[in-house]
Amino acid sequence: MIPIRDCLPRRYTPYMTWLIISLNCFVFLFELMFSKEDLDYLFHIFGVIPARYMLIDTLPIDPLYYLPFLTSMFLHGGWFHLISNMWIMWIFADNVEDKMGSFRFLIFYLLCGFGAGWIHCLTNPTSTIPTVGASGAISGVLGAYMIMFPYAKVITLFPILFFPFFFALPAIFYILMWFFIQLFSGLGSLLSPTDVGGVAWWAHVGGFIFGIVLHRLFVIKKRLHMYDDHFDYYCAWGRW
Repeated sequence: MIPIRDCLPRRYTPYMTWLIISLNCFVFLFELMFSKEDLDYLFHIFGVIPARYMLIDTLPIDPLYYLPFLTSMFLHGGWFHLISNMWIMWIFADNVEDKMGSFRFLIFYLLCGFGAGWIHCLTNPTSTIPTVGASGAISGVLGAYMIMFPYAKVITLFPILFFPFFFALPAIFYILMWFFIQLFSGLGSLLSPTDVGGVAWWAHVGGFIFGIVLHRLFVIKKRLHMYDDHFDYYCAWGRW
């Protein structure tokens, strides 16, 4: 189930969305310069390691101690990890930024990423595996998008054997399906050893919930209904 595009127009240029995508791509190109050993060391320094925060009696006051919650959002473990995250960001983030404005959207995005990181720590408190990736913050974008544009159509590719099939699904249906996959996968991961690599399912769940809860604090009220008059038209025809 691969999203191809959504049907919503936008009124403003999504400068912050483009900047975040560009920074992630630039950092990944920088990662390619490292050997595997050096890259592992980089991830251990700038990735989120739950045990570093959960297995101590008192959390330090030093802000730099929590820097990995920020830097981990701009690191990725491979080409597929980067491309899949940035593709979702490209499709869904521009309309969320449209409603919030660029600076508000940046704060919202980072807060969702911070929240996702802490949920991951709480659900994997003894893990010493560094967690990297923008997916927690992007999950927050999906949560906000689902609430603000539940009936927007998402053109989705379903590959069956060698044949591609395209469907226009309501955003609420597509995103909820994605969410329940993350949730059930997260519940399944609780039955596995905690100190293993893989997908940070609970970071996705946490980021999604943070996006739903926080998005209203960042929406600019005068933009809340700025293109609702044309909403039915765009959703009906899909703007192909």
